[in-house]
Amino acid sequence: MSDCGCGAEQADKLEKKTLRMLLAINAFMFVVELGLGWVAQSTGLIADSLDMLADAAVYGLSLYAVGKGVLRQAKAAHVSGVLQIILGLGVLFEVARRLMFGSEPQSVLIITVGAVALLANIMCLVLISKHKEGGVHMRASWIFSTNDVIANLGVIISGILVAVIGSRIPDLVIGSIIALVVIRGGVKILQDAKATRSAASRVDLR
Repeated sequence: MSDCGCGAEQADKLEKKTLRMLLAINAFMFVVELGLGWVAQSTGLIADSLDMLADAAVYGLSLYAVGKGVLRQAKAAHVSGVLQIILGLGVLFEVARRLMFGSEPQSVLIITVGAVALLANIMCLVLISKHKEGGVHMRASWIFSTNDVIANLGVIISGILVAVIGSRIPDLVIGSIIALVVIRGGVKILQDAKATRSAASRVDLR
């Protein structure tokens, strides 16, 4: 249950309202970052856009899980964790491709879009903060939002470094780091979902 101090039904309504807003923000930012990331030739922005897509999918799954049993919540979290890992591996592939074939990241566009994404994710973090002690599906959402803020700061720093040293390497490095953070978050969610299922199974056996 969330930290609203209300009953289960009211808490579910608040969770759904929060998740709808999170879903809308992340879906919008995915489109913005992917398009401008491609124009800016930035693996950092592309990686962050795919992270936004994963988050949007996770919030959609979490929305489905609100009010459902613990096992369904754990299943939704498990699916979101697998999705995070797949997208993270996809970003690493894109980094390798750009490393081989070259890229010319545009620092000003990277910094600007990164700053907008940071503001969007801070908003998401504030929205989800009241529910971070809820079910496993909401804890997964909290992990995603926290990772996103860190990733956005990394994108902005990479844009600054690209401008200062005139090299694409910082963008590729940050893209790789974001991908690894996404994969790590997915693994943590899978572990949390597994622990939740195990705990529920032990309760059922009693």
